[in-house]
Amino acid sequence: MAETAIAKEFWRWPESRWTNPGMNWKEGKTITAGVDVGSVSSQAVVMVDGELYCYSNTRTGSDSPDSAWKAMNMALEETGIDVEDIHYCIGTGYGRVNVPMAQRTITEIACHARGANFMYGPSVRTVLDMGGQDCKAIRCDDRGKVLKFMMNDKCAAGTGRGIEVFADLIGVPIQDIGPRSLQVEKEPPMVSSTCVVFAKSEVVGLLEAGVPENEIMAAYCSAMAHRIVELLNRLGIEKDFAITGGIAKNIGVVSRMEKELGIKTLEPKIDTQIAGGIGAALFAKALIEKGKA
Repeated sequence: MAETAIAKEFWRWPESRWTNPGMNWKEGKTITAGVDVGSVSSQAVVMVDGELYCYSNTRTGSDSPDSAWKAMNMALEETGIDVEDIHYCIGTGYGRVNVPMAQRTITEIACHARGANFMYGPSVRTVLDMGGQDCKAIRCDDRGKVLKFMMNDKCAAGTGRGIEVFADLIGVPIQDIGPRSLQVEKEPPMVSSTCVVFAKSEVVGLLEAGVPENEIMAAYCSAMAHRIVELLNRLGIEKDFAITGGIAKNIGVVSRMEKELGIKTLEPKIDTQIAGGIGAALFAKALIEKGKA
């Protein structure tokens, strides 16, 4: 009997976890956590006295509570920490009301601003959260407090889910799309559709017409970058400028966005997808210190 071929899932991005090798959590006074359940990815971040101790970055499933537990259990692997050792936990993200181990919820906008402040420093004034189902442009102060924000008014075509659909459609691993989109002799016209359904049809037409894959990837990344720039221009961009979320890892989108804006983004030193979880864990620490936990 012939074996059934397993279809390759090009949209799948690598899940990850990390533990700080130079920190002993048992010596800490305050252990806090942030669990960010997004529409595409989920992250759990554990901080000890306000310093990053461990985190996970995993795929969101069909059940938000299960996704929260998956992320938390993955973050705590081989650390010796039990959920009961965490003094306070905050849920954030698309599924924040369904985080079983959280005592409170805070919006992802507030958490990403606070997380970006931790990740990039107090000079950050504009944060772009490029998430799974939407994009948010955020203005913040030197403490990471939100002053103003705007969200995209389009569908998934300019988001993480849109790029996942595109990866499967074109048959290229999602992490290769950004670098390959830059391997073109000249920039092709961008994909025109703002809806992921119509953008998909447009890409199919380009494939059938024999347009090289790299050019199609360039056209798609260019369209994403342009839509994001339109959102940032509506907010009014101020330096320093930082990006959080998964598509921050797509150099094809980020480099085109920087070129159109004429502004360089700050270089990330931590996984950009955990910004919301970091912000939530820091809010948890602040609540404990204020006696409000």
